[in-house]
Amino acid sequence: MKRSSTLSLLALVVITVACATHRVAQNPSTGRLDVQQGFNQYSPEQEVEVGRQAAAEVKRQMPLLQDGDPVAQYVRKVGERLIAHAPGFKYPYEFHVVNQKEINAFALPGGPTFVNLGTVQSVDTEGELAGVMAHEISHVVLRHATSNASKEQMAQIPLAILGAVLGNGTGGQLARLGISLGANGVFLKYSRDAEREADELGAQIMYDAGYNPYDLVEFFGKLEQQGGSGGPQFLSDHPNPGNRQEDVAKVISKFPKRNYAREDTHEFETVKERVRGMKPMSAQEVARYQQEQQVKMQRAAMEELRPSGSFKTLGAGFLTMEYPSNWQVIGSEQSSGVTIAPRGGVSENAIAYGVVASGFRPQPGHESLEAATRDLVNSLQQQNQNVQIQDAQRISVNGMPAMSVTMISPSPLSDGSGRPVPEQDSLITVQRQDGAIIFLVFVAPQQDMAALNGTYQRMLQSLRVQ
Repeated sequence: MKRSSTLSLLALVVITVACATHRVAQNPSTGRLDVQQGFNQYSPEQEVEVGRQAAAEVKRQMPLLQDGDPVAQYVRKVGERLIAHAPGFKYPYEFHVVNQKEINAFALPGGPTFVNLGTVQSVDTEGELAGVMAHEISHVVLRHATSNASKEQMAQIPLAILGAVLGNGTGGQLARLGISLGANGVFLKYSRDAEREADELGAQIMYDAGYNPYDLVEFFGKLEQQGGSGGPQFLSDHPNPGNRQEDVAKVISKFPKRNYAREDTHEFETVKERVRGMKPMSAQEVARYQQEQQVKMQRAAMEELRPSGSFKTLGAGFLTMEYPSNWQVIGSEQSSGVTIAPRGGVSENAIAYGVVASGFRPQPGHESLEAATRDLVNSLQQQNQNVQIQDAQRISVNGMPAMSVTMISPSPLSDGSGRPVPEQDSLITVQRQDGAIIFLVFVAPQQDMAALNGTYQRMLQSLRVQ
């Protein structure tokens, strides 16, 4: 999961959007499954945006087959046949193949769906593959991911104004909704009730698309036979709701009667022959691949982080200050808080490089600069126990009394082994004539702070409080 830096705690917002989610009920007269509405705090349009950004992160960090690969093309063709019969909101589905040998698949909100190559290798019929994919499509239709988020009240989790695009997280919109894409995240872990619903609706989507829905039952049986501690990852991520095969078979038995003929195509046989000669990565190899990709992304971003030699002037409502001309200002210059950072050092939930400027009014009885600064630091430490104070002292900034506090905390960036690197945050507070406190926090990984010190010092020397 994404690690928030110290600055993730300085400015919070809440997203609360009420809309509908769905549930499944079988009509006793027709045998058809009705998708019923329930509670969800996210709109389908939000889900599409979340899924788009999550999919971009997956594509950056997971080993995918090229879209032009015959296996990927075939999986996409099966998916398109299925989504033509998916009820509800018409999400922009897309289908990809992960070059991983474990039997598994997952779908993100809004439609991006990923099928492991090991799943394609394991199926004996096209119907079995369609069953796995219909199950994942059903999670999207039923909006299980955002339903989970709503139940966990994750929309009301405090959200920092910035987020780490270079760390272990899933990207901006995911952080904005407070949702994790990790193995234990709400996107990929569903309740047994949600699994039952996806099984049942998946069977109907198969039926409507012309597949034999009993192939889904057959595939579940194969997975159960491979169970135990070394069983397929699919069963871990998609827990058996209990009597899985019997439940799905019972639902299918109430569908309008139809003769099912095995229809494996020449294309399926060709793909099966192709995947037999392929050697996908193990889970351990995928983990190493992800770490390598992260290191590459961090290195590529370093050029964007380097401050230029020229400066612009920020004219915010509460201060003026110079900043590197190739850095960006986030937030309105007339608002009570802005962030100045290189494009590659900031996103929606944390900041890895840059400066945060804001202000507040001290609590009654704590109006002095020292007391107000102490309250601010204490608040940070209460919300993030990893914040450590290294140094605190009185200084002068352009003739104004000021306080300087050096803090160390885990950065949203990580090293090659996936561990967060130490971050150094230099907090500077000054007090206006009306008693309000203006603070700046200069942020960088501890190893890079010396290289940025000259730039940060020039910014501080140019500070004028309004």
